[in-house]
Amino acid sequence: MTSPFDLLTTVEYGGCSAKLAPGLLANVLRHLERPTHPNLMVDISTHDDAGVYRLDAETALIQTLDFFPPVCSDGRTFGRIAAANALSDVFAMGGRVLTAMNIVGFPASRIPLEVLGEILAGGQEKVSEAAGVIVGGHTIDDWPPKYGLSVTGVVHPERVITNAGLRPGMAMVLTKPIGTGTLVAGRRVGLARDNDYRLALAAMEQLNLSGAEIMQAFGVRAGTDITGFGLLGHAMQMADASGVTLRIRAADVPLLNGAYDLAESGCLAGAMFRNLDYVERKTHFAAGLDYSLKMLLLDPQTSGGLFFGVAPEKAQQAVQRLRDVGYSHAAIVGEAGERRESSLEVTR
Repeated sequence: MTSPFDLLTTVEYGGCSAKLAPGLLANVLRHLERPTHPNLMVDISTHDDAGVYRLDAETALIQTLDFFPPVCSDGRTFGRIAAANALSDVFAMGGRVLTAMNIVGFPASRIPLEVLGEILAGGQEKVSEAAGVIVGGHTIDDWPPKYGLSVTGVVHPERVITNAGLRPGMAMVLTKPIGTGTLVAGRRVGLARDNDYRLALAAMEQLNLSGAEIMQAFGVRAGTDITGFGLLGHAMQMADASGVTLRIRAADVPLLNGAYDLAESGCLAGAMFRNLDYVERKTHFAAGLDYSLKMLLLDPQTSGGLFFGVAPEKAQQAVQRLRDVGYSHAAIVGEAGERRESSLEVTR
């Protein structure tokens, strides 16, 4: 069913492009007292994907939430993408989903209520696909509309995957192509090709569930998912949390069809420039690096792929396993090295 209302008409920045600029957020968090508890395994200090709290020797609780304004026109598709994005934080930590609660802002006097039903139905589809259960939620009247989930998952305390677990020598694997922010921006101004845009929506709807299972199968303990801060923003957070320098080979990073052409034409999401401000001080960009490609590495992804470090001798096998289960663009895009002056080194 197609929603009787174009949700893209309600937003300037949709999906994870609507995130608060990472530099501003870091400044606020810097002044907050860090919570401590003997069972708190992962907190806000490393900007990780979720909080992790140990319940006992066998079980740790993963808690996260995520919501944003529309990233597409159709309500059910928006619901599926927003849910996949929120669920991804549990998968990035190597966990499995238990329950979820809806988070909704919806202007009932300005958009038909059946659109809200489509959004919720799309979210429920993805939670069910993740083997989770929606147990409730909260709704307010708000403009523009917003949707997401609060998610609870579990993981064994000794198998938690964090963004602080990288070690020098690890190969860096990315499971999904980048460019969703650019294609959504291109769609809004009528420049993105229909098929390219549909492929971007399909990428955003794809769960990271199988990717999490493969990370666990290969003993991965260092990973994150790529969302609004772009590949380089999340890579920088991993590098700083782990005390390493990450080398990213720009030419090896998979791109969504049409994303490069849009960037070349000047269709650049505004959040790219906020992300550049965030990483530029700690990143060494190779001389002569293609400008459009550089900006795509800063593209604000919505429901992006997993980005993780794995032993180099296992990396190619892990990539093949990922491709076998549906991550057709999975690739090795760099490696972790000893800490140098920069957090990131981006080569051509």
